[in-house]
Amino acid sequence: MPTILIASYLEPEYVDRIRAVDARLTVHYHPELLYTPRYPADHWPGEFTRTAEGETRWRAMLAESEILFDFDKSNAADLATLAPKLRWIQATSAGIGEFMAKHSYATQMPNVTFTTCSGVHAQPLAEWCVLVLLAFHKKFLETLADQRRKHWERFATADLKDQTLVIVGMGNIGTEVARMGKAFGMRTIGVKRTIAGIVPADLHLDALYGPHDLHVALKEAQNLVLITPRTKETEQMIGARELAMLPKGALFINIGRGALVDEPALIASLRSGHLRGAGLDVFATEPLPPSSPFWEMDNVIVCPHSASTADRENERITDIFCDNLRRYLDVKPLLNVYDRALGF
Repeated sequence: MPTILIASYLEPEYVDRIRAVDARLTVHYHPELLYTPRYPADHWPGEFTRTAEGETRWRAMLAESEILFDFDKSNAADLATLAPKLRWIQATSAGIGEFMAKHSYATQMPNVTFTTCSGVHAQPLAEWCVLVLLAFHKKFLETLADQRRKHWERFATADLKDQTLVIVGMGNIGTEVARMGKAFGMRTIGVKRTIAGIVPADLHLDALYGPHDLHVALKEAQNLVLITPRTKETEQMIGARELAMLPKGALFINIGRGALVDEPALIASLRSGHLRGAGLDVFATEPLPPSSPFWEMDNVIVCPHSASTADRENERITDIFCDNLRRYLDVKPLLNVYDRALGF
């Protein structure tokens, strides 16, 4: 039976669930050798070091492990050498492409299967998109500003019903965003890498376009949500030309990756008034530098790459891992396998 090493903090009840998959499994979980989470489901530590004795213990377990729950970020650069028996890593993130590329895991570990937690963040991210939509169209930012200065002045807001919502990236998250948009009566349009054989209504869409017709969708996007992973094809996919295609007064939301957008062009469009506003959870440089104009723009909501993180995240990741673990033991195909060629 394989040995499993849990490489980031996990609540004891979820560790017990992993052990319960098969009593013969060896499951190593030693929270005293892991970083202390700053918030629920904190999987990305800052500076973290073990004692010399602790590191020796950790590396001994790492050397014997066939399965990792989460990447060992404390030894990321040397993981291939330190874990020669490794055959499967279950990531705690859906977008692992940049991390994989940074450490050349696809080439360094050709015999290791990587699985993501795709789907875990669909609801919290979709809810955050709804929050941004409502914040701007219901003038909630203005309401808070007036409250702080004790200013009473009535105004009119806009309904979401019948507005067009364009979603670029129709995976689990995009589908959930479309579903919630439909609940508000919005007209939903999706852009997806492959569309052959897909019925738009199955994705809660009124229309579906391939990437070559992105410009057609953008011209209708009163509200644009960007969700695609970062690949060579998607870097800087939204620049000054694409932003100019959006209707005047459009709302821009990015929950994909900062590198998908030409940020200077986005800032210029926001300052000119062509864009009504933006809700940004991701940025080209993270943490967002204090010098960034985004911090001080009244028509921008800045979120520190936290829109996806929810208090139930570890529970949902454990669901995926336990399902995959049973598949692994039964020699069945795993779910959410990372595609090395596509980068997601």
